Amino acid sequence: MLSWLNGALVADPRLDPADRGFTLGDGLFETIRLAGGRPCHLARHLARLAAGCHVLDLPLPYDGATLAAAMAGLARAQDLDAGVLRLTLSRGPGPRGLLPPATPHPTLLLTLAPPAPPPGPARLVIATVTRRNEHSPLARIKSLNYLDNLLARQEAARRGADDALLLNGQGRAADSAIATLLVRLDGRIVTPPVADGALPGIARALALEAGLVEEAPLTPADLARADAAVLANSLGVRAVVSLDDRPLAPCDALVRALATRLLTEPA
Repeated sequence: MLSWLNGALVADPRLDPADRGFTLGDGLFETIRLAGGRPCHLARHLARLAAGCHVLDLPLPYDGATLAAAMAGLARAQDLDAGVLRLTLSRGPGPRGLLPPATPHPTLLLTLAPPAPPPGPARLVIATVTRRNEHSPLARIKSLNYLDNLLARQEAARRGADDALLLNGQGRAADSAIATLLVRLDGRIVTPPVADGALPGIARALALEAGLVEEAPLTPADLARADAAVLANSLGVRAVVSLDDRPLAPCDALVRALATRLLTEPA
């Protein structure tokens, strides 16, 4: 399967063993839905990527037009007009130690996979093995260090659930291991604020801009009163049927509205 690595289509991409993305998680990623042969909401993804680069002081070696052309070329080369693009950017190879090289040579890899079957409704649990550090700048970027999310997702699997909700250091909800959380509480649709550790997701931004949801802190007591919930990310929208084994009501209207926003606003 072809990939795009540092400016060229390659059948067998090879990374330097000293690449800091591999040794230290020093980098960023974006997961982008491909539809009609085009990356959806690419401008938003690239803006978040640029914001992450600013946080990490990481140079982005290609401009948006180059990356858009590379994604389109990769889709044509694989003969796919729908799928999941993964953009991975690392600082590139470096010597041992934490301090980055003075002149980095970043690695940028694009991969494309066929679309996965739509997932069914999700059973959600509140993670107990880890928490989101809402004070860390890493909570607001898609860094290559996703181990808190991995621990939460593993816990969900052990408990027979499909995803896990991460609380922050104050015990308030942030988001799930892989998606933005939206809950129906007292007739309002609410999502946790970025200040509480929620990732500034693409689907989240679209929902806020459309007036479908409002930001508000959510405590476990609030979650225990919520009567419906939805998970949303760039790849789709998923209803939540239970939270910690407590059944939740359908939220079909919100699922449809969010899906429409995701599908009708391409980059």
